[in-house]
Amino acid sequence: MQIPTMHDYRRTVEQFRWELPSHFNFGRDVVDHFAAGEDRLALIASRDDGTVSRYRFSDIARASAQIASVLRRGGVVAGDRVLVQLPRIAQWHMVMTACAKLGAVPVPCVEMLTEKDVAYRIQHAGAVAAVTTPNNVHKYATGCERLQLRLCTEPAPGWLSLGDEMARESTDFACHNTPIEAPAIIYYTSGSSGMPKGVTHAARGLFAWRLSAAYWQELSPGDVNWCTADTGWAKSGTGVLYAPWSRGATVVIHDGAFDPVSRLQNMAKLGVTVFCAAATEFRHFLQCDLGAHNLSQLRLCVSAGESVNPEVIQRWRAGTGVPLLDGYGQTETLMTILNYSCLPVKPGSMGKPIPGTTFDVLDEHNSPVPMGEVGRIAMKLPNPQFMLGYWDDPMRTQEGIAKVDGADYWITGDLGYCDKDGYFFYTGRDDDIIKSSGYRIGPMEVENALMEHPAVLETAVIGVPDAERGAIVKAFVVLRAEERGSPELAAELQAYVKRVTAPYKYPREIAFCETLPKSAAGKVLRRVLRDQEAQRHAGDMEQKGNNSGR
Repeated sequence: MQIPTMHDYRRTVEQFRWELPSHFNFGRDVVDHFAAGEDRLALIASRDDGTVSRYRFSDIARASAQIASVLRRGGVVAGDRVLVQLPRIAQWHMVMTACAKLGAVPVPCVEMLTEKDVAYRIQHAGAVAAVTTPNNVHKYATGCERLQLRLCTEPAPGWLSLGDEMARESTDFACHNTPIEAPAIIYYTSGSSGMPKGVTHAARGLFAWRLSAAYWQELSPGDVNWCTADTGWAKSGTGVLYAPWSRGATVVIHDGAFDPVSRLQNMAKLGVTVFCAAATEFRHFLQCDLGAHNLSQLRLCVSAGESVNPEVIQRWRAGTGVPLLDGYGQTETLMTILNYSCLPVKPGSMGKPIPGTTFDVLDEHNSPVPMGEVGRIAMKLPNPQFMLGYWDDPMRTQEGIAKVDGADYWITGDLGYCDKDGYFFYTGRDDDIIKSSGYRIGPMEVENALMEHPAVLETAVIGVPDAERGAIVKAFVVLRAEERGSPELAAELQAYVKRVTAPYKYPREIAFCETLPKSAAGKVLRRVLRDQEAQRHAGDMEQKGNNSGR
């Protein structure tokens, strides 16, 4: 499937047709393909200690063939699940590619998972093998009895050394001919209730994710792409592995703690041309002296995982001269509504649907809402980027699908609206909307207004119970390093919001805090703040009851 760079959005959408192969093996059809051709630079792996290692596609092809043989010798066959808990190191790319070559289904996991988290994923996915580092082996002490193969990047008691086992194997491997609808990867993601869901994507997903790399990031051979997503996040599929390599681009990974200055230095040092990170990182970059770093090779930045406030986009462009394009996606769908270089960017907009994908905005009865009206964002099915379903939970999968005029739609759970030009705007999660005195207030509208104030670094807005209004807007605000919270500043922020958006949306309560609760993917967890407020409210009511009884 040849995907040229997009120069005309409307024409590309009109002419686009999905062309899926009957079988697709990422290891064979991408990695081995490039290794046998020009054999470009595939991976640049850096560490906090300053060391940098470089790997060509042929290096990845040989190493992944050896690891695939190790897995097969350990009893892993096509369709088996393999837990992969590795940091941002080269072995992660090699193991993930090896799983694809064998036809096994990797279950990528973030390093911060606890012993309980690991055991749940192994039991729920039915994993038969695990690959991790010495720092994590203690998490496999209980609840992991079903594992028949344990591989560690370095020698560890009870675990096979990945390097030693690879040395015993050939660098040739006959790849599995994976059907396009076969399970190819499982990402675990937390919902608002219940245990984490195993979002299962087919081989067609690994194939289709190249679209965002082509149309959004505009990657091609010669580009150096750095996406800072964690190896356990679904965004790593579109930003770190499958999508950029499918376009022949070089990928950067960095194993180390986040530091905005050193990250900017690495962009310059490694010649990064396209950079992708969550909005939080860009907010921290804006606290640095951007002019002190040579970012002349950087041509494009993109962001996903949380909405980028318009103020951040404008300040980044002003400070670097480089555009920052926001994008929207879910673990279930990956990147599907995006901004593009060939289109004007509307402040606050997620952009337009990626070619080959259709979105509508529906009301609670699954009927389309009028243009500009807030409703539930829904993606029309079938779509190659959409998941196979939640692992071992078909009922939960069907709960998220609705019929609209005879067609199936995936109800994303996100709220937003579409304007007259076809741009989509995100207003919050379905359970984030604040209903105050009959008004429906999207938290993003208030957050965007607060973010324009020079004292604010980050903010999250929720609704809290109020006897008179039903609910009122409360903002949790993280200030810039040089600022200090005070009643005077709170009043100033309230007045500021009244000036830049509809006055009824202003936060009637403001709490200054050091940090905001976030998911492993860096998304602000408003539900955690809501739960905390609910507990506080319940405690206040109980105290009032005790006092009245005295």
